[in-house]
Amino acid sequence: MRRDVKPLYRRVNTRTHGVFHGFGRKAKWDRNTKAAFTDQSMRGKMYKKHRHGLDYTPLFQFLISKVGGDWDAVHSEAVGRLDREEPIYWLVAKSKEAGRPFVRIGESSYVSGLYIDEDNRLAFVDPDLTVEKMKPLCPCCTHTFNGKRFTQSYASSD
Repeated sequence: MRRDVKPLYRRVNTRTHGVFHGFGRKAKWDRNTKAAFTDQSMRGKMYKKHRHGLDYTPLFQFLISKVGGDWDAVHSEAVGRLDREEPIYWLVAKSKEAGRPFVRIGESSYVSGLYIDEDNRLAFVDPDLTVEKMKPLCPCCTHTFNGKRFTQSYASSD
């Protein structure tokens, strides 16, 4: 990777005391039980399945800024600035039918869904979706859509 181009991800702190990022704590107790000998999933090596400590918010902002651009050029630039290709397809679908209007990233962050149109251009799945139309799911979190706070307040369904 060239040094003059910033990567499209950033590292976040995973060493903070009391912060657990989904690390399995139960497996150490189940490993040497009788059930573990019949369950083949417990017999393998203990490789990491989750990649903690990476934030792809810059990638999502980059993809949204490139809407309307040629997909091949956008894809090649993004892949060159990432550690792996998979996070691109969290947002981008191959067709409009496979795409979603928005994608939930994290607990209360949402990003517009994208797809590759017939002309090989990057496009929004739902171009009419705005932050004003989004409603929060709970009263305790700060919900965001494409980096902007929701304008509607939480309304309980009681």
